[in-house]
Amino acid sequence: MISIQSHSELINAISGRPRSFLLLYKQGSELSSCALKNLSEIAVQDSKELGMLTADVSTVRDIHQVYGISSVPALLIFEKDKFINVIKGCHDSAYYKALAENAIFHVQSTALGRMQKSVKVYSTPSCSWCNTLKAYLRKQGIAFTEIDISRDDQAARELVRRSGQSGVPQTEIEGQIIVGFDRAKINNALGING
Repeated sequence: MISIQSHSELINAISGRPRSFLLLYKQGSELSSCALKNLSEIAVQDSKELGMLTADVSTVRDIHQVYGISSVPALLIFEKDKFINVIKGCHDSAYYKALAENAIFHVQSTALGRMQKSVKVYSTPSCSWCNTLKAYLRKQGIAFTEIDISRDDQAARELVRRSGQSGVPQTEIEGQIIVGFDRAKINNALGING
């Protein structure tokens, strides 16, 4: 992972990349050490391709203010040069690995010239239909960003505001919300025959 020292350095580091990750952490914090360790386990081999970055908020004072981050550890996700999501807290390496695998697929698809619609899946770890939906999208070769609403209260509130529903899974395809695993609606929105 690449350590950065300022917001301007972050902008330079993510410029031109299909997807990048920035872990904001605080040296000496147990939770931050956990996130850094678990993310490091999966990031070593793919850090250049993925744009895996870190910044210690003890010394880097401008990034968290720009993105409204009030607690660390926080993993910021950027698509192209745009901030799209934040994942707070420490997660196990399997969770980070799933994020990285989706990002690698996204990078490879972009490199091959296959542009697809922006897809976000709102889910929770205990939701069996969420896992079915994500497996279906992977089988169809659809890259997506997963947002675990059990760990992101702001995303959960925004989802209810937009769809009127609190249940998961919900899929956002180019701004259109599809509630549940409705294969026909998902296929139609993506323009695929699944």
